[in-house]
Amino acid sequence: MRLKPIFPLVFIVLTFFFPLFYAFGQDSQELSLDEAINLSLEHNLPLRKTEIELASSAYSEKNLWSALFPTMSASASAGYRKNLLSDITLPNEGPNYSLGLGIRLGLNAGIPFAMNIIKMAHQDKLLEYEDAKNQLSIQITKMFYSLVADNENLLLLEEIFNLAQRQLTRSEVSFRNGIVGELTLTQSRLAAEDARYNLSAAKTTYESSMAEFLAMLGMSIEEKNITLLDEVNVIKIEADSEALINQYLPKRPDIVKKTQDIKRLEAVSSRDSLSARAPSLDLSINWGSSAFDPFSDSISATAQVNIPIDPWIPGTKQAQSIKNSSDDIKKAKLDLEMTEKSAKTQIRSLSVLLKNSWNGILIARLSLEAAQRSHQLTEQGFNNGTVELLTLQDARNNMASARQRLLRTELLYFDRILDLSSALNINWNTLIQTYGVPSEEI
Repeated sequence: MRLKPIFPLVFIVLTFFFPLFYAFGQDSQELSLDEAINLSLEHNLPLRKTEIELASSAYSEKNLWSALFPTMSASASAGYRKNLLSDITLPNEGPNYSLGLGIRLGLNAGIPFAMNIIKMAHQDKLLEYEDAKNQLSIQITKMFYSLVADNENLLLLEEIFNLAQRQLTRSEVSFRNGIVGELTLTQSRLAAEDARYNLSAAKTTYESSMAEFLAMLGMSIEEKNITLLDEVNVIKIEADSEALINQYLPKRPDIVKKTQDIKRLEAVSSRDSLSARAPSLDLSINWGSSAFDPFSDSISATAQVNIPIDPWIPGTKQAQSIKNSSDDIKKAKLDLEMTEKSAKTQIRSLSVLLKNSWNGILIARLSLEAAQRSHQLTEQGFNNGTVELLTLQDARNNMASARQRLLRTELLYFDRILDLSSALNINWNTLIQTYGVPSEEI
């Protein structure tokens, strides 16, 4: 009988403390940007496919000697011979066999260029692989900081919701005491529900974006609670677009690739021209042995020089092919020129957008300061009974909008830093360290 009072106490303990025990028991993980990038590089399927192609081209480059390796062949035969029309036994009647071995080596003036083409093909794959890694890293960085900004927005919306809830509680107390009317109470309830809806919608969007982000990292949102370890901090970038173009344009992957394409096409043209027009040398050695005559082993060696004629005649198929190779080089040079013009335009445009975005940040900061001061004064007036609730709610909403605007402009500015660093093919940290203005840091 004395144990009965314990059960209500146990029930209270389980009711209030079990959720805390459960929360502490949940697995949680803190994720940094570097860890996220490494996970994405590890689990990205297109990148893994490119790695296989890169390994294949590296294997070909490592074995360039195969271009000079001769063609080797071996032959063997076995049979039986019997004279069916006569009882005379032939000398070579009975089982027989023969063996043969041949080696052929073809040499022409285009082989060195063919080996150089294999090298350049590997360099192209290496460039493609590095560019794919860089673009994936930028994509993950954008998503990472976008989620960080969304999380800050959630905290802001949660604060707005808590303010609306507290205001609703005050309005309910004032309504019961006859200080405010039913309209004020209704407005407070509407503001609280509106804040609840905005918070719920933002949470849904954040969870969806987080699930997409974790999927790119090979993770599942159901497995662990993920906390992103960073915040959006921007710094003013001051850089002359023409100086950036002169310093970094030649290093852009698309410019490098177009330049390598020209070199590759020149090598292909030289290879095809020399292979088709230059004399070629064929060396062959053959050995044979037969069971019919143990002393009939034979070996032969041949050296043959081939001098082509039709490639020198204008209008033939091979002459047309050589001319087409020359035209391909001219088109590749035009492609390089167009790519350079497009890249210059992109860098200039991003530099201007970056400058304008910084001005937007400064305006957003001033707007937030004004909105915060307005909300502070409006709240004092409401507490003194000189300001209506609707005016206070407008001031609170304006302050929230100003904070959200600052978050968006900061994120936009950071995205354009990433875009410019991608256009210059440099790391965004390098861009900030080289051209950032520390005194303007937010």
